[in-house]
Amino acid sequence: MGIEDIVKTGVAIVGGGPAGLLLSQRLHLEGVDNVVLECRSREHVLGRVRAGVLEWGSVEVLRDSDVGGRLDIDGHEHDGADIVWGGEHRLTIDTKKYADRPMMAYGQTNITEDLYAARAAMGGIVVDEAERVTLHDIDTHHPSVGYTKNGDSHRIDCVFIAGCDGFHGVSRQSIPRTERREFEKEYPFGWLGILSETPPLPDLIYANSERGFALCSMRNPMLSRYYIQCELDTNLDDWPDERFWEELKLRFPRNIGDAIVTGASIEKSIAPLRSFVSEPMSYGRLFLAGDAAHIVPPTGAKGLNLAISDVFYLSRALVAQIKHGDERYLSSYSDMALRRVWGAARFSWWLTGLLHRFPAQGSFDLRAQQQELSYLASSDAHMRSVCEQYAGLPFEDLT
Repeated sequence: MGIEDIVKTGVAIVGGGPAGLLLSQRLHLEGVDNVVLECRSREHVLGRVRAGVLEWGSVEVLRDSDVGGRLDIDGHEHDGADIVWGGEHRLTIDTKKYADRPMMAYGQTNITEDLYAARAAMGGIVVDEAERVTLHDIDTHHPSVGYTKNGDSHRIDCVFIAGCDGFHGVSRQSIPRTERREFEKEYPFGWLGILSETPPLPDLIYANSERGFALCSMRNPMLSRYYIQCELDTNLDDWPDERFWEELKLRFPRNIGDAIVTGASIEKSIAPLRSFVSEPMSYGRLFLAGDAAHIVPPTGAKGLNLAISDVFYLSRALVAQIKHGDERYLSSYSDMALRRVWGAARFSWWLTGLLHRFPAQGSFDLRAQQQELSYLASSDAHMRSVCEQYAGLPFEDLT
């Protein structure tokens, strides 16, 4: 098989993570042909342990995409999150009360499994371990994507290309450097996280501690996710489970620390924190979605939710253009998506600054942090604003 092996489709989707698979699913349901290319193996994609907190808008998108069945059974609905500080103070970011929307805990790995199953059931084309992926003629009416598989060359001729291949993928890099502007902020610390098959606390709880940030989160009734702020050069070998559990408990008030059920970790990793946005999110016939265009610190639980909102906007735009010849959504996609991206980037930056200890922080900065938390706990107006952003604002439509 040589380069003459050519496939024609409506949308070539580069990237087989949650964003690419969800876009494929939504397009398929609307009768738009598509092909998904993923450079990694399926085992690798499913082995990535990532986000687990869904905005209610994301839940509704997944349900509308016919992949909400297991989510409705195994997902844990909750009314936001708690923040503790000063060793004794506690407040609740009650999204149900102040934004009229709950949140849902459901792991990204589960979402990816559900999407793979749905694409297989519908006969969707997902090519795993596609190598040497290249984008061609993206600024013309006849774009294509080339790749190799098992040493053979392939080409996909398409109408549009969706770049859902993450920060290190080829899609964003295929936009000329003179045509894109990138904004980036790196933080001077990371998160040391573990996954354990232990019952989680009933609430998602953030901690602003003199020892550094910490977070208790959940994936399902017998799968817990915990994080502590750490130095960027931290060595995992220096953090056996026993040391992690001890440090985690010290960053919470005694009653919360005592309630944490410990156990052997099944996954342990260190994640640096960064903010990144690339503008625009489209060029010619190429449209970016998810981490290919933006990354936010995990503090605000926005990364996966932004990918889902990108896919909501992009699938709506592609269907309108391909099926109805309506270009309005597609021409406004980048601007519309970026408004939501920058809102989430700002919120994640604010929450990260509020909850972490920075190397250069002085006594003034620490007292200002404490006052901000106290004000948030006492002001309905401030709390309502935070809850609206944490829960996720409604999706935009054309005006």
